[in-house]
Order: sequence, then structure tokens, then C-alpha cells
Amino acid sequence: MDNNETAYRPLADRMRPQSIEEVVGQDHLLGHNKPLRLAVESGRLHSLVFWGPPGTGKTTLARLVAQKAEAQFLTISAVLGGVKDIRAAIELAKQTHATYGKHTVLFIDEVHRFNKAQQDAFLPHIEDGTITFIGATTENPSFELNNALLSRVRVYVLKPLSTENIEQIITVALEKLSSNMPDELRLMLAEAADGDGRRVLNLLEIATDLADEGQISAEHLQQVLAGGALRRFDKGGEAFYDQISALHKSVRGSAPDASLYWFARMIDGGCDPLYIARRVVRIASEDIGNADPRGLRLALDAWEAQERLGSPEGELSIAQAIVYLASAPKSNAVYKAWNMALKEASQHGSLEVPMHLRNAPTQMMKSMDFGQGYRYAHDEPEAYAAGENYFPEALTGTRYYNPLPRGLEIKISEKLQHLEELDRKARKL
Repeated sequence: MDNNETAYRPLADRMRPQSIEEVVGQDHLLGHNKPLRLAVESGRLHSLVFWGPPGTGKTTLARLVAQKAEAQFLTISAVLGGVKDIRAAIELAKQTHATYGKHTVLFIDEVHRFNKAQQDAFLPHIEDGTITFIGATTENPSFELNNALLSRVRVYVLKPLSTENIEQIITVALEKLSSNMPDELRLMLAEAADGDGRRVLNLLEIATDLADEGQISAEHLQQVLAGGALRRFDKGGEAFYDQISALHKSVRGSAPDASLYWFARMIDGGCDPLYIARRVVRIASEDIGNADPRGLRLALDAWEAQERLGSPEGELSIAQAIVYLASAPKSNAVYKAWNMALKEASQHGSLEVPMHLRNAPTQMMKSMDFGQGYRYAHDEPEAYAAGENYFPEALTGTRYYNPLPRGLEIKISEKLQHLEELDRKARKL
């Protein structure tokens, strides 16, 4: 018996589109007169990288590109492969061209897993036309791929499939499986897939195996989804940084509801709440600052509550801090002042401390005028030594901190303006 005929093939593989017309989603690339569709239909090959979440069609599109151009399709997984596999593929591409005059598409799945040396191995063969390179990655190519490789490819961004796209896939798959399920269950399954076409087909195949005579019930679907639907989230990956960025910007933008949503998304995806707690402390200083200093204390309290209570109880405290910070007046004045001070400290080198500000614990240092002329602020009117300079001489009069007219910084600004007026009067004397 021929094993190739009886070998099991997962539903996701059996459902793989055989033409561009069968591909679901990615209309921004595959719609009428869209760039990728034009490239595929023309059969003109160019090296490219598909960047997008799992289950959005990266491998399928690579195969269709090769198929339309009548090219040999070779594939290497960057998880398992190495330079040896690359060399073998290049040699096969050369032999195929020499023998049959046929071009080769070399598809590298998870290309971001290859190191610099492995990525560099493709460059001369892309340059001389031995291969058309197609990479697939779930990570941002600008971070994960060498500039030399990036400059030789075009990057196409694939989007997560919409719920409507997923429902369309379910409908076609049910026909292929001769199975059926109510519309409300199709929607439930589509939402659980979270934009991943391969995931929904895997879930549907399991549900079909459980069903009686092809009729999938709510009980069958609940069994399949019992483990929970994992969202797109990968600590250290693109989704992770996109979501923490969305949380930070929502708090900065004074949008408490959106802030809570992104916090919930990260928790739902499996993020460590303590990581978020640390970021919330940073937000309290960077974006609220002295407009409401209570925000920093509340953020620190939330961090401590998470450490003491753990999940899920501690997450409520983080949510409380997030809502408070999103609703609080905003100021980045300290953040900007600190960065300016760091820049000047780096640029000006080791400027000497003025003599009157130096410590003088020994008689010798006193005889050298260390601390000479220092004015003890508590002995001055309003506990302020009007006209005094606390900078190195080269930076006298420099100003970094400019309070904003929000929250407590309104009062801080009024105080500093009063002190500046005292300085002006003292300098006239």
C-alpha cells in the first residue's frame, strides 16, 4: 500500500489555498491592483519577507508566488536549519537551473531565528539571481534582520485575519468535513481563533472528531476551548512591545478606559503583572511627574500590593493605579529636565565644583578656602539665599526644569517665579 496516499494530513494543510483567489484576508496586499497580487499574477519574482502573526498565510503566499512563476520551491526552517542546509539548497538551485533552466524560490520560515552569519550566507546568491529569497517572520524585520539583507528584499506586512475572515474559513472547512455547527458557535470559534487561520482549523478538526455524525454542539466546542484561547502575546516579541506601548500612550493620553483595556489584554495574554507594575511606576514619573506626585506613591503601592497578594488579587491595585494616572494632570517637565541635565553633564565633562559649595572637613581644606562664602539657606530670609549660584561657573543661570501649568506644578511654578524675583533684586544690590 502506498504510504503517501494514506498518510494523515492536518486539516490546515488540506485547506491550504491553491490560488490567490482562494486566499482569505490580506485584501490590502491581494486586492485588485494591490502590490503583491500584481507581483504574483505577473509571475515576476523578487525577493521579499512576509511579516505577520501566526496563521495569516505567510507560507501559503510563498508557495503561490513560486507556483505562479513555475519555480522550484525549497524550504528551510530557521528553527532547525543552519548554514549547511543553506549551502545544500543553493547547490540544488544551481543544479536545477543548469539542468532544467528552472528558477528556485528558497523559503525560510521563522527567518528571524537565523543569526547574522546565517543571514549573510544568502546575500551573494540573491545578488547573482541563483535564488529568489522569501522569508517569513512574526518579528519586526527592522529589529531582527540584517540591514544588508533588508536592503535586498521587500517587506510585506500581513494582518491578523478578521472575525469575518475566520468565519469564512470555518464555513468552507465544514463543507469539506461534511460537518455542521450553529451560527452562534461559528462566531464563538472564530473569536477564539484570535485572527489565526491555522488555529481555527486545528480547533475545528478536534471538534469534528468529538462530534456525533458531524453535528458540532456547544458541548463539543466547550471541550475544545476548555484550555482557554491564548491571545497573541510573546514576551520580548513584537506583540508584547506594541501592547505595552499602547498602555503607556493611553495613560499619557488621559484615556483610562483604553488604558484598562490594554492592561487587561496583557494580563489575558500571560504577561507578568510585576513587569506592568514596574512600567506603571515609570509612567508616574515620566508623564505625570510633579503635576500630581501622589501618582508615583500610588504606583509604588500597587507594585507592593501585587508582590504581597499575587494574582489575580494584586492586579486590581495595578488597575487602580493605572486609572488614577490616566485621570491625573500630566507633566513631562521633570522628564525633560532630567534628560537635559544628563546631556549637559556628558557634554561639559568634569566641571569643577565652585569653592563655596565644597566640603571642608579638614583645616587644610579650610585654609584653601573650601566652603568659603557659603550661605546657609536656613539663616536667610524665607530660608532662601537670594542671588546665590549653585552651578559650576560655566553653567551659571542654566535652567532645565520648567513647570507646566497643570496640577501641583502651577503652585511650583509660582514659587520658582517668586524666588527668581528675589534673585533679581539681590543682584541689583
